[in-house]
Amino acid sequence: MKFFHAADIHLGAEPDKGFPWSKERGREIWDSFRRLIRQVGDEKAGLFLIAGDLFHRQPLMKELKEVNYLFSTIPDTKVVLIAGNHDYLKRESCYRRFPWAENVFCLWGEQEPCVEFPDLGTAVYGISYDRKEITDPLYHHIRPQRRQPLEILLAHGGDRTHIPFDRSLLERSGFSYIALGHIHKPEVLAKDKMAYAGALEPIDKNDLGPHGYIKGICSNGGTRIEFVPAAIRSYILLSVKAMESTTQFSLEQALARLMEEKGRNNLYRILIKGEHAMGTEFDMERLMKLGNVREAVDRSHTVYDKEALMRQYRGSLIEAYVKRFSGRELSATEEKAFAYGMEALMASREE
Repeated sequence: MKFFHAADIHLGAEPDKGFPWSKERGREIWDSFRRLIRQVGDEKAGLFLIAGDLFHRQPLMKELKEVNYLFSTIPDTKVVLIAGNHDYLKRESCYRRFPWAENVFCLWGEQEPCVEFPDLGTAVYGISYDRKEITDPLYHHIRPQRRQPLEILLAHGGDRTHIPFDRSLLERSGFSYIALGHIHKPEVLAKDKMAYAGALEPIDKNDLGPHGYIKGICSNGGTRIEFVPAAIRSYILLSVKAMESTTQFSLEQALARLMEEKGRNNLYRILIKGEHAMGTEFDMERLMKLGNVREAVDRSHTVYDKEALMRQYRGSLIEAYVKRFSGRELSATEEKAFAYGMEALMASREE
């Protein structure tokens, strides 16, 4: 049997609100979801597992209709989902009263709900959130009931306030596969047995790296899974090392080249490290206009001309401070300490 495992799709999200690409990113999340469903249908998967946070917030009735229509286009695939901490089951949630297509199975119950598919020889277990935070390790108490040859757990959480769990306990629980959600970075916790699919599309500037879904196959030889990158765009951290000779324009040129190489469509976080000459101050606002730049941070430090400083500030506290560090080669740590001290002294003169 072939199955697809996705999580943290966050339909309805508009990442980077206030930035020019935010609304477009909201549409791209829907586009990415539609493409995934089409892929599920093309590959004739038996199961499509959604491990929580299909929506970024409480779903609207019109959104559920759109999603249900998409699910109905793959009638030969059983779709099984749980609610996560973002789209949790409020008392008045549209989730509770929505009439789903025949191939859609929602594990809304509170007491270890399970749905069985004898034609697939599979049982799927899961727990949906009924509130934003759950601090009890609920998954530690779930065990497969030997209802079908293949038994799968849908689980959303893994941190202190969202159903924490001990991965070794979960691995030994006896499930054929554990489909995890909540953590946006894809990660295999136990080979072919337990994995986070990660977010289908990056939702936040910290969602660096590839994003997509997991595809698996179950046979007599066991379960095999693979991660499939599928995101339309990625957040990429551009870490650039400045030198004493680096200028604003040379920095902009270097960054523009890197963005061209890695794809103009992607979203960038810029980090300037290294050192810059006295009097040089990089303009972060200009860097923000180079493309789809989410943030630009300057962590470079000033390289000071000690002889020039002592001449310029003769007889002052600055001259005395510089003399303590001059006349010998400084280590990287000492240079950094010197630079911090100089910045503090220069700032006090400007007050």
